[in-house]
Amino acid sequence: MNMPEGPILVVEDVPNILELLEVTLRFKGYTVTTARNGEEALKKIAEQRPALIITDILMPKLDGFAMVQRLRTDPATYSIPVMFLSATYVTPEDKSFALSLGAARFVEKPIDTEEFLLTVAELLTQGPPTLPEPLNKLEFYRGYRERLENKLRHKNSQISRTERLLQTLPESQRNAFEALLADSVQDRAEIQAELNEVYAILDSFSKPDN
Repeated sequence: MNMPEGPILVVEDVPNILELLEVTLRFKGYTVTTARNGEEALKKIAEQRPALIITDILMPKLDGFAMVQRLRTDPATYSIPVMFLSATYVTPEDKSFALSLGAARFVEKPIDTEEFLLTVAELLTQGPPTLPEPLNKLEFYRGYRERLENKLRHKNSQISRTERLLQTLPESQRNAFEALLADSVQDRAEIQAELNEVYAILDSFSKPDN
């Protein structure tokens, strides 16, 4: 198999998932580089252009949606193919928004390894992707706001269900759900922080230029 020019960049903030993806790809002979969030990924891309980017969506500092929007609006990185992986953003609307940004594929976690490797091989051999026009800033942030608001509602519902369940569980079963609740609360904080930034950006569009 001919190896692609440039590495595969895997962007994932969960260490065990990042390691799994990296080991799986290296085992098949691919050169792999990694990043733990969108900001780190952009630095890696500036150092060496990847042949393919495989990225999670929900990440600290700069998430997958925002990172890909930056790539698509920069002529130097516009055509790099991107595969989104997500266990959180999986509604039809999420996928539609991802594809409108120019993602070549959208894969749900947990990952089927054989299907994942087949998709990687397809993306690396199919030639330059046919991409939609990049969204303008206002279109992007409006769509992004909707995705974040929907995700925040879902996360609040999940937290409420877990809190109610904890009240009924025996002590011996509480630890696992308390850990799940802590993770959900952390996810909610990250989503809310990102949403607050998006609200501020959208608010700036409605103000006349000084």
